[in-house]
Amino acid sequence: MSERVIASVAALRECYSQPPHERARLKTLHALDRHMRTFIAHSPFLCMGTSSEQGADVTPRGDQPGFVHVLDETTILIPDWPGNNRLDSMTNIVSNPRVGLLLFIPGVNETLRINGVAEVTTDPDVLGRWEVNGKRPKSALRVTVHEAFLHCAKALIRSHLWGSDYRIDRKQLPSYGQMLKDQTGMPETVQEIQSAIDRSYRENLY
Repeated sequence: MSERVIASVAALRECYSQPPHERARLKTLHALDRHMRTFIAHSPFLCMGTSSEQGADVTPRGDQPGFVHVLDETTILIPDWPGNNRLDSMTNIVSNPRVGLLLFIPGVNETLRINGVAEVTTDPDVLGRWEVNGKRPKSALRVTVHEAFLHCAKALIRSHLWGSDYRIDRKQLPSYGQMLKDQTGMPETVQEIQSAIDRSYRENLY
């Protein structure tokens, strides 16, 4: 295979010779406008990119629409509900606060991108915003928005993400428990692993 690697910005621009359309350049804002606030209010899911000297990471975050709170035009809050306690993203943020967010709304092909810096907070007044059945997140992310813009629909149109064309029956894949058993060699049976996972889904979402 030919290793025709692009190793400079100049070479990259030569490959993509057509400059970005003016609206693609002008759409970047440095504060959340009313359209972005409306998008955030309807979004139940986002992907968050972080990095450190050890590498990069992307993790999903989700809850009911509006779980991301807009504090003001340049500040948003994201709860950290229970996960697996690997703390990959949180560890990265402590050492490198730069984050990239991609927000989705089911049925909408456009997405919202937000780039900025984040900090981990345990402020009780902040955490009280998301109390569910007497439970609060252990921490939350306070993100200062540096730039935000709407992203066009092409990727989601190509992937038919919200349609049924590429949807599969879950049974076409092994269970999560089976995959973890194969990957980790844990002594528990597949059924024991899957039962523990299902119990966590029922009892430890919040």
